[in-house]
Order: sequence, then C-alpha cells, then structure tokens
Amino acid sequence: MRFEVPQFIEIEDKIFGPLTLKQFIYLAGTAGVSFVIYTTLPFFLAIILIAPFIVFGLALAFYKHNNRPFITLVESWFNFTIKGKLYIWKKRQKPIEERVEEEAIMQSPLYVPKLSDSKLKDLSWSLDVEERQRGDVL
Repeated sequence: MRFEVPQFIEIEDKIFGPLTLKQFIYLAGTAGVSFVIYTTLPFFLAIILIAPFIVFGLALAFYKHNNRPFITLVESWFNFTIKGKLYIWKKRQKPIEERVEEEAIMQSPLYVPKLSDSKLKDLSWSLDVEERQRGDVL
C-alpha cells in the first residue's frame, strides 16, 4: 500500500488572491484602524497618526527578519520588556570569615595555583605535585 506524503507543509495557503489569511487579517485590521482615525480626527492629525499604523501593518504582513515573520520579533520584544530578567552573575563582597579561610588555604604548603582555564590540566598538575612531594615518582 502506497501513501502520499504531504510536501511543503511550512508554506501557508494563499486564500485572498496573493495574500495568506494572516496577511489579509493584518492588512484589514490596519485599514479598519486607519479608517476610524480618519473619520474621527481632523485630516492633518489623522495622517500623522495613520502613518505609523500603516507601516506597522505592512511590516506584520510582509516583512521577515532573519527568515522569520515580523510578529515573532514583536512577540519576543514584548516578552523581553514585560517578563523579569535573570542575572547569572552579580559581584558581591565575601564575608570576612571566607576571606580568612582563603588566605589560610593559600599559605598552606599544598596550595596549587591555578595555571590555566582547564580544570583537567590543573587537576593533573596538582596530582603530579602531590606525587613528587610524597616521593612516589622516581
């Protein structure tokens, strides 16, 4: 039995001429808001207020940023401004007890200074140092 696998499932269907349903809704909403502003306000004030709505509506309908619809960019911006931020690192002063302990550790004979950014290299170096201090290595 043969099955037909659908192709091009990411592409939206063109419903209103060359426009998809989302594009048509964005443009119709923009036209509706523009008409309400035009009928309620004086002409020059209406034109000044209508222009940003038209630009925003056209961007929603047709503009793609990094091959993604403009609405995802607007949604990401909105979530970023509304939601709380997570700060990973904040520098703070250590208590005196911890600083005294660190100084004591640094003065001990087995203190191994940090040589590189790799923890594995530091660990292998510290093991070599401990073996030589105990006399295990020839």
